[in-house]
Amino acid sequence: MKHLLTIAGSDSSGGAGIQADLKTFAAHGTFGMSVITAVTAQNTCGVTKVQDIDPDIITAQIDAVFEDIRVDAVKIGMVSRTESIRAIAAGLRKWKPAIVVLDPVMVSKSGYDLLHPEACQTLVNELLPLATLVTPNLPEAEKICGFRIEMEPDMEQAAKAITEFGARAVLVKGGHLTTGRSDDYLFDGSKGVWVSGARIPSRHTHGTGCTLSSALAADLARGMTLEQAVRAAKAYVTTAIENGIDLGHGVGPTHHFVELYQKAGMFES
Repeated sequence: MKHLLTIAGSDSSGGAGIQADLKTFAAHGTFGMSVITAVTAQNTCGVTKVQDIDPDIITAQIDAVFEDIRVDAVKIGMVSRTESIRAIAAGLRKWKPAIVVLDPVMVSKSGYDLLHPEACQTLVNELLPLATLVTPNLPEAEKICGFRIEMEPDMEQAAKAITEFGARAVLVKGGHLTTGRSDDYLFDGSKGVWVSGARIPSRHTHGTGCTLSSALAADLARGMTLEQAVRAAKAYVTTAIENGIDLGHGVGPTHHFVELYQKAGMFES
């Protein structure tokens, strides 16, 4: 069994963050571990408060895991401040995990800033060069690159720019395109490939970025190539959205265990 570590914030409503990551790891037959960077008070309607974890505690969590357990891949999600980013980067440089998937979480779906604006450049400088794969959506890619992204050629330009910051590969997610589709662009520093995806009319999209990046980490740890992992993870998230859970009054969560529930005869549509 592969061992996956998520470094991210906690979501009290269970649809995103650490909770979504661990569910995704379990759904992929891997053992999930966590380093919590922040505790958020949130539900399907939005984020109301965030408490950052002290950087020394982040470091201690990272060391505690790596000192005792083999880590086959790391997924990084919400890291809101400069000090936290530097602690994580130092931990990765110390322990040198083979696979690092970075989801540069910046703003919640409800508009809450999850990455302090002054910390964005630190993320670019410290974490991008350590990443096997970075998975920005269009607003996140715009903040990293510093230019507007509105069409497919802009996504290709952004992917190239992000690899020039040091990331080995980039998946620019097209969910915010105005074309009515959700096509993503994968660039490995030399070759690019488009991965097509239909736009699903659903309000159950809470935690999709967290879920996708965790699925990618799990699939890469299990030996898939970058393109294979992207296609598999995208298919997994698509199914999870299509079968989203009717929960709360806002943006509901995806269903991380659809296939397992179906096989066990437990699934209710």
